[in-house]
Amino acid sequence: MSFVIPAPAQTVIPVEGEQGGFPVRRIYCVGRNYAAHAREMGHDPDREPPFFFMKPADAIVLCPKGAGVPAQAPFPVATEDLHHEIEMVVALGKGGKDIPAGKALEHVYGYAVGIDLTRRDIQAVAKKMGRPWDMAKGFDHSAPCGTIVPAAKIGHPSKGRIQISVNGAVKQDADIGDMIWNVPDTIAYLSTLVELFPGDLIYSGTPEGVAQVKRGELMEGSVAGVGEIAVKLV
Repeated sequence: MSFVIPAPAQTVIPVEGEQGGFPVRRIYCVGRNYAAHAREMGHDPDREPPFFFMKPADAIVLCPKGAGVPAQAPFPVATEDLHHEIEMVVALGKGGKDIPAGKALEHVYGYAVGIDLTRRDIQAVAKKMGRPWDMAKGFDHSAPCGTIVPAAKIGHPSKGRIQISVNGAVKQDADIGDMIWNVPDTIAYLSTLVELFPGDLIYSGTPEGVAQVKRGELMEGSVAGVGEIAVKLV
């Protein structure tokens, strides 16, 4: 097949221990998946089913393990209030519709550490006016992601510390076991809304403590048993 314009590049994330990379198809993000974060954003987690928003695949900022220096991400335009949201990322190796929760982990290829960067001021206006969040969440370079670690090597983490610091000061510090909707339930629910495919990523939600990050600051995050991420805004 030939094209009348240059074809877009495939976003590929490194995989620990593999020469081949993980091709990214879509990025789904779970909103308010930790109770304390839902409350700090003014919502009642006991009354809300999971909801999702998306980022484009080319929003990924590669943060490879063992690089020795932090990855660099351009500070985004059109915001005066950029926030960090540390998350465990789920990488799907198999797709499907209406996936039973009991079978959902069979669809997971591996896990990574990611950051959902959010233009909070744009999001606040969108919320107030009942508009979509796309420009608050799905902007360029808004999805830093570390190396994917295969589940065949680490299993399927269900508990463990998730944290992020900015310039050495810890800002978010929780446990992935505190998720309202765990990974199997999230996959199962999402697969009732859309057909999932190999290459899909799920950013599984962020705990409390989201805060502003500024140009020149260094974000360093981790999920126990999964990995680490380091990104500097430039």
